[in-house]
Amino acid sequence: MRKQVDFLVIGSGIAGLTFALKMAKYGKVCIVTKARMDDTATSWAQGGIAAVMYTPDSFEKHIQDTLIAGDGVCDEHIVRLTITESTARIKELIKWGTKFDKTTTGKFDLAKEGGHSEYRVMHHKDSTGREIENTLLDQVKKHPKIEILENHFTIDIITQHHLGIEVNRRTPVITCFGAYVFNPRTHLVDTILSKITLVATGGAGNVYNNTTNPLISTGDGIAMVYRAKGTIENMEFVQFHPTSLYHPEEKPAFLISEALRGFGGILKTRDGKEFMHKYDPRLSLAPRDIVTRAIDSELKLSGDDYVGLDCRHLNKNDLINHFPNIYAKCLSVGIDISKDLIPVVPAAHYTCGGIKVDEYGRSSIQHLYASGECSSTGLHGANRLASNSLLEALVFSHRASVNAIKEVENISWCNEIPDWDAEGMVLNEEMILITQSMKELQSIMSSYVGIVRSNLRLQRAFDRLELLYRETEDLYNKSILTPRLCELRNLINIGYLIIKAAQNRHESRGLHYSLDYPKVLPK
Repeated sequence: MRKQVDFLVIGSGIAGLTFALKMAKYGKVCIVTKARMDDTATSWAQGGIAAVMYTPDSFEKHIQDTLIAGDGVCDEHIVRLTITESTARIKELIKWGTKFDKTTTGKFDLAKEGGHSEYRVMHHKDSTGREIENTLLDQVKKHPKIEILENHFTIDIITQHHLGIEVNRRTPVITCFGAYVFNPRTHLVDTILSKITLVATGGAGNVYNNTTNPLISTGDGIAMVYRAKGTIENMEFVQFHPTSLYHPEEKPAFLISEALRGFGGILKTRDGKEFMHKYDPRLSLAPRDIVTRAIDSELKLSGDDYVGLDCRHLNKNDLINHFPNIYAKCLSVGIDISKDLIPVVPAAHYTCGGIKVDEYGRSSIQHLYASGECSSTGLHGANRLASNSLLEALVFSHRASVNAIKEVENISWCNEIPDWDAEGMVLNEEMILITQSMKELQSIMSSYVGIVRSNLRLQRAFDRLELLYRETEDLYNKSILTPRLCELRNLINIGYLIIKAAQNRHESRGLHYSLDYPKVLPK
């Protein structure tokens, strides 16, 4: 099947839905999502969205907190424009129908998280992302010019490469004409031509064994743009959330929100001793990279599998009211957080690097934009400040829409694009070839390219990944395509990008910590 749309949006989280709503006034929009429309990383976001709402907070304080967390790698211009536009974007969310918690006086009940100097995190109990996702989906479903294709897997974006024109990383102008998309009903690959395409496919946490990301987070958008010779940057900076619930049988790992530490929770060893004073004066509310390495260090010293988060001293009713989902989840596995230490362990959580974009969300490929976790805007630098991610998606999807509105009138569809050629492909009947390779990939990345790295570990990871890459490409080139095979291929691309970026950074900075270039943690 072939179709033409003005705007193709790949992904149905906060970044994709916001862009779609803004562009629907100017043409036909098609949203392609690989699972259900509400199965997104946005839906899983617990803590909230950071924005300056009241004094004594200020834009400058939020800017400085972001720059400090980013450890010298942030683009200050991008940080400033993102933070100064934050309040307007939050008000727009509220106008669409998002409900944030308020105090009895009617003011927003702002939370404080690690790295923030003020209370500025807007939230809806401990399910902020779900509230935002549902609100945006309600608006999208009502719009007559927006079509949503659920359970459709985008295989690759289309460029002049598919017209037989050689494209490499030195090609001065690469142009996006749409995407090839796997149709689950026909098991064929459709051609969707678009004037403008937005990649909003989220992160890549499933390149690791233990992640808080949903199973859909397989780095698809980043890998697609990399294969299309687009610019990717800062992939070495993978944020591990310090506190996921230690429950090895469960994937993905359940997130214990940083807001719980902002509420007064204290990190302790299994035997009840505080330890964060040894690593940072901000204690349990230090930035995530510092807390994660501290926990990793304590686990190596003790030999334990997890540390504890102590909330037993907090008011039980307040605890349950503010964190009902966390309370219920822990109770379901036999933990009463008002009486027991919560067993926690770091887990891969957020991809700070990705598709390099400018201040209007434009990638290095013409007519291709990116927003959300798959993008690298310059906001996060070497370490994302808590609750800045939903904000980034809002701001850059808005800015992308402002630019796209100007551009779309001057763009035509490229009707010479050929349909997907599957001639000669055979059905792979041995799923073990995919599942075992996925396990090997995740084991390699978790063992050698995790919280603490070294030159030796990175080289070992690279050598082992190379074999997986060759085997998977051979399978891909002769098989009828399936989403599982494409996800494996994408994650191998992601692993390669993380390893090479880490090898090229000859220092420890932010989320990239190397034993060969040690950096003393702040005292």
